[in-house]
Amino acid sequence: MTDFVVIRLGKENDPMVEWIVADDSGTCRSQPFRGALADAAALVQGRPVIALIPSTEALTTTVNLPARGGSKLNAAIPYALEEQVAADIETMQFAAGDKRDSGIRPVAAVSRAQLDAWLARFEEVDINPWKIIPENYGLARIPGTMSVLVDDDCVFFNDGEDTEFVMQGANPSDALVAAGKLADRTDDDAPPEQSGHLIVYCNAADEERLSHDWIALRHELHSVDINLLADGALPRLAVTVASGQGVNLLQGRYGPKTDYQSWLRPWSKAAILLLTLIIVGFAGKGVDYYRLTQEEAALRAQFTQEYQQFNPNASTDIVDPMAIVNSMKRSMGTATAPQVFLPSIRELATAMQQYSEAQLEAVSYRAGVVDIRVISPDVETVGNIQKALNASGRFVASIQSTDKVADRINSRIQIREAGS
Repeated sequence: MTDFVVIRLGKENDPMVEWIVADDSGTCRSQPFRGALADAAALVQGRPVIALIPSTEALTTTVNLPARGGSKLNAAIPYALEEQVAADIETMQFAAGDKRDSGIRPVAAVSRAQLDAWLARFEEVDINPWKIIPENYGLARIPGTMSVLVDDDCVFFNDGEDTEFVMQGANPSDALVAAGKLADRTDDDAPPEQSGHLIVYCNAADEERLSHDWIALRHELHSVDINLLADGALPRLAVTVASGQGVNLLQGRYGPKTDYQSWLRPWSKAAILLLTLIIVGFAGKGVDYYRLTQEEAALRAQFTQEYQQFNPNASTDIVDPMAIVNSMKRSMGTATAPQVFLPSIRELATAMQQYSEAQLEAVSYRAGVVDIRVISPDVETVGNIQKALNASGRFVASIQSTDKVADRINSRIQIREAGS
């Protein structure tokens, strides 16, 4: 559960504001207060702030656009509402809410100059609002029910669906007529057609002031339920916006900026330690490489000196000492390459003598591996030849393939030195 400080700004640059604490479950956590904005700042104490701006300063309407969201939607909204605003759309801030079940999307618009002025007021008292919402969104929408909130000379209205607006200097019945929920009667004798349910929120003074309007509405509607606001309109508005309703004007250029510095700050020590380890690791590798290079140079110089004593005509620039050593061994009859071919052929000859019904078709030798092809009367003979080759323990014979051609078996056997 999250607590929010909901601050309602006054109309026409009124320096006084109202504020209250409400949580996201729709419950007020404090009584409402009224005073200077600096006094409200003292109550914030790390809580997110939702600012309610005067509904008379903003346009709240709906659009039906195919764009799902993002930059395409933000680019399309100003042109969709161009005929509804008197000012140049380039000077306006437009913001969209979530699409409703009907496919209609609520939209709010306000002058950027006015929005900048409000933000400057908050900045002066070190408040960074989380949301800025037109106050009429605080009148909750109840499906199938019309809602009216009377606040001084303003009437907030919504029909529980997609129609919501504010009228200044009007009565609740005027709002219902404007919404098309009541007929604008000029014939006092016309019979009323009762339809719809209406919930009204107002203070005691407005209830008495509008008593004739209530009587007329009860004749026109199924029901009119009047709820008195003992503490003013703010508690009713606050619980609605704290539960997530309303269009937030802080979008696009006014949206929250990603603070990478604060995000990386908790990892700064770990990053410094990791960087230090990497630098130390590379430094150690560099030292080892330098040391091994020096040792190689010393050994190469020592080998060159010893070899020149053995062969005075040798070049002083020896590139591959191991090649020279192997060449010397071969010239002395002590080559390091293992003798595989001739001994393996001897073992093969012995095995073929034992199984004379088999014929040796081909023999090849490459890289210490002898590859033979044998034609035999059956698979068993091939297996016996393999066993005979393995019997000495010096060589390992493996059958690579066996194919039947006519009534004979064509096999390929590979012979290599054991352990190679």
